[in-house]
Amino acid sequence: MTGSCGERLHEVRMSRTPKSLIFRSLALSRFVDFSLLLSLSLSLSVARSLSLRTLVSPCFVGCALLAFGSLAGCEDEGGDPMLVPGAPHAIGVIAYAPGAGGGFGAEALPDVVLGPPRGSGLRIGSTDVLSLGSGGSITLELGAAAMDGEGADFLVFENPFRIGGSPTNVYVEPALVEVSADGTTWTAFPCDPALSPFTGCAGLSPVLANIDTNMLDSRDPLVAGGDAFDLATIGVSRARFVRITDGGRGRVDDAGTDGFDLDAVSVIHAEGE
Repeated sequence: MTGSCGERLHEVRMSRTPKSLIFRSLALSRFVDFSLLLSLSLSLSVARSLSLRTLVSPCFVGCALLAFGSLAGCEDEGGDPMLVPGAPHAIGVIAYAPGAGGGFGAEALPDVVLGPPRGSGLRIGSTDVLSLGSGGSITLELGAAAMDGEGADFLVFENPFRIGGSPTNVYVEPALVEVSADGTTWTAFPCDPALSPFTGCAGLSPVLANIDTNMLDSRDPLVAGGDAFDLATIGVSRARFVRITDGGRGRVDDAGTDGFDLDAVSVIHAEGE
């Protein structure tokens, strides 16, 4: 394939390559030489010749080579391949207004909140986040607009964790989520950050997907963790921008870690897919 990184990403997305594999291949392209993936292809071919077909997805090799070979080298063009237009994650920060006690992670802006999540699991909260502070907010641009489809349409990742491992005792810092198609007109999801169990808010569910440490699909609400949002709930068909505002429940001190701690936003139903 030829063209810009964004154009090549679009071509691969329009192929029949599984969407999760595309972005796993993008991550792999940062660390692995193409020859290594080719070796993997040969190894899997041998496995199939030994009648181990049940252990090998028939699509994996071809799809991985397509995504990896087409998109490797995007970083050489001066950008992260996961942050180009068309990527199903936040790719830009439009505005950040920290509240009292916020600011942790601000030195790593904008990258700290862009791309896939880097969750730390059920028992500990990730530190790869941006703390909004009490009442603080952030506005993000999505690489591909979230479209209203069947079920949830996008995911918001914070860093909640189970205290003592208990599924009924989770440390949360809820936040209000709003969406917009044009960055001007906003629609909010129903959320009362002062009323437990904070239904409709973000920041409630631990994050399991981590682009650096596991292969969990950050666009699959069944495995990724985080909080899922369905545009049909608020009568919206398309969202290109997401605004998150801390609910103001947290303590305020000098650590800079107060309020909602944003990790990432992922699109489940992306425009053009």
